[in-house]
Amino acid sequence: MEHILACIDASNYADSVCEFASWSSKRLNLPIKLLHIVQRRDAVAARGDLSGSIGLGVKGKLMEELVNIEAAEAKLQIERGRLLLSAGEQKLRGDGANDVCSLHRHGGIVENILEQEDNARLIIMGKRGASHEFATGHIGSKVERVVRASNKAVLVAARKFVEPNSVIFAYDASPAANRALERLANSTLFANLPIKIIMADMDIDAHRLALTQAAAKFDPERDVEAILEQGKPEAVIAKFTQQFAQSILVMGAYGHSPIRNLIVGSTTTAMIRTVNVPVLLVR
Repeated sequence: MEHILACIDASNYADSVCEFASWSSKRLNLPIKLLHIVQRRDAVAARGDLSGSIGLGVKGKLMEELVNIEAAEAKLQIERGRLLLSAGEQKLRGDGANDVCSLHRHGGIVENILEQEDNARLIIMGKRGASHEFATGHIGSKVERVVRASNKAVLVAARKFVEPNSVIFAYDASPAANRALERLANSTLFANLPIKIIMADMDIDAHRLALTQAAAKFDPERDVEAILEQGKPEAVIAKFTQQFAQSILVMGAYGHSPIRNLIVGSTTTAMIRTVNVPVLLVR
């Protein structure tokens, strides 16, 4: 059964992820699966293995203590994960979501998310994980890896949830952008929201024609504005997201082609990193 996969951790983005999951669930009429992953850690490696520099008798005792510490930390992580999931589920139900289930997994974060994405219509993650949440100007390494590897649409949540009242669509007339355009024009997720189609490129007839054709994909009654502005995409689009702070930015995701990733991937990463609004990346 299709659902929304909301991935939470101990970062300050967990509340926002839950609120975007609730908002998306109501618009798409889909249940929510809340996922938390306990990433395995090696307590010995985490502390630096100094056992080779001490005597054999002491070494055996030290290793036993480190193994015990690791087991205790694992239990603590599991309990913390259960509490996070319980709090997330309560928050969602309190917001009116009735069809919510929780899933607690162990292992690699990226691998587990990809395993769970088969029936997901949408994956929601915080912009940064618990270990990098204060590293402003960066995005979490797991976020970028999931977005690059996933075949699903990924919504990267901002730190604070604000219900979107408009959509900014970054358009460059590429095949990826045209696929995103088709999804945007037909998705109930953004029904009735005004659309601003932004192209950052030279002001020539071909680009104006591409924008006109893109706008024509939407219902004639829809509030759609096409804008062509010269400049670097990351600068032009960032400016628009500042002007419309209650918007959501939609754009094509990374391609699976290494060459496309080299050319387009850096722009996509820059967009996720620099803007303060949520970003939906469409495959």
